[in-house]
Amino acid sequence: MTDISRDDVQHLAQLSSLALSDQEVDNLRIDIGNILGYINQLSELDTTGVEPTYQVTDLENVWREDKIDDYGLGRDDLLALAPESKDGQIKVPKVL
Repeated sequence: MTDISRDDVQHLAQLSSLALSDQEVDNLRIDIGNILGYINQLSELDTTGVEPTYQVTDLENVWREDKIDDYGLGRDDLLALAPESKDGQIKVPKVL
């Protein structure tokens, strides 16, 4: 098990804005230590000759031409539909 101190757990809790009891700190210290120990075990595996797997579903990005479709409506036509506009923009009530 990797050694995690109570101070480490309390620091992580503070960064996460969590309020932990003493029992929760002790339990979390053990859990984090076990997780880090498992990660250390994984780092001991021999992965020579193993290709990295970046995508397991064989999906690929599908790119399309980036074109504007205005559906035959111009900016002025759309602004005319707004209840109120000013300086080429739709005027809305203030939201605070």
